[in-house]
Amino acid sequence: MAFVPAAGPFASFDTLRAEALGCTRCALSATRSQVVFGVGDEQARLMFVGEAPGEQEDSRGEPFVGRAGTLLTRCIEEIGLSRKEVYIANVVKCRPPNNRDPLPAEIEACRPFLAAQVAFIRPVVVVTLGNFATKLLLATKEGITRLRGREVPFGDDGAVLIPMLHPAAVLRNGGKALAETRADFVVAKRALDRQAYRPAAS
Repeated sequence: MAFVPAAGPFASFDTLRAEALGCTRCALSATRSQVVFGVGDEQARLMFVGEAPGEQEDSRGEPFVGRAGTLLTRCIEEIGLSRKEVYIANVVKCRPPNNRDPLPAEIEACRPFLAAQVAFIRPVVVVTLGNFATKLLLATKEGITRLRGREVPFGDDGAVLIPMLHPAAVLRNGGKALAETRADFVVAKRALDRQAYRPAAS
């Protein structure tokens, strides 16, 4: 099923956030501490989409705040940006118990929230971090190790999507994975530089 950015029933970004923060669409609502909606510039040109919150994210209500988040922040800063200038979200907004993989039903329950986030933010470059985000947004079964670093057209207004390794996987796998990720961030920076101006809203 193709991923289509769409505001759907949400009249504004604030309406979307309020709906997500009170969501009970799947069983994760019973085990979470809080919804981890997303953080950053709501008009960002660069958007990151990860998998799901972990324990620290669930506790603090912000995505990518542990060791993987520190690595992500460092890579963002290496291309001349800060976390405040990008937007960071996840496919699933609530922590799966014991940090297990999100289930298909949980991903589908959260799909409208992510689709609306992308539609309202209108990034010119979307970076998917890891397999779950990449497979959902590209509607593919191909793995991240084969897709990483490629630019793929995304949406109808000239945006591109660049799959990257999840920062947690980079931490597990060490030097080669870190070098690949840094190279992929250069790809993202070049894509941003080519699209110096946000396309006019239709």
